[in-house]
Amino acid sequence: MKVLWAPWRKAYVEKVDEQTGCFLCEAAEAPEERLPELLVVYRGERAFVILNKYPYNAGHLMVAPKAHLGSYELLDDETALEMHRLLKLSIKALKKVYAPHGFNAGYNLGRAAGAGLEGHLHQHLVPRWVGDTNFMPVLAETKVVSESLSESYRRIKEAFTELLRGSA
Repeated sequence: MKVLWAPWRKAYVEKVDEQTGCFLCEAAEAPEERLPELLVVYRGERAFVILNKYPYNAGHLMVAPKAHLGSYELLDDETALEMHRLLKLSIKALKKVYAPHGFNAGYNLGRAAGAGLEGHLHQHLVPRWVGDTNFMPVLAETKVVSESLSESYRRIKEAFTELLRGSA
């Protein structure tokens, strides 16, 4: 028998069918003091960057529009441009914090494409390292994320602050 411990998932699993509203809309509209709790790294005028609460790797970010849009075709050009700029800033921040060898970046458009949240468009950015697929996911179908969300948030937020200060 395989026993895998992921106690942080309990809250999600117990309430997944009870969830109302949209966690991305909540993050987009929340007061400043709630941003660390909601894992919002940065909010711009039309889009924002948030840490994935159930990451594939440490540093897994999402870039989302503030507007609740379920279709890429509904994205206006100004928001798309801001999202592109935030993706670029996110890559710089993750390079600074984690020095990954590469990234997976993209959208899951529709349930068939793997979208867990279809109603609010978002782009994933996952840092990757050569050899990061080891025996755990291959043999045990288990992914090990070696850093807590609070530590990831602190480090990435600090990198964003430094990068934005340097570009101002």
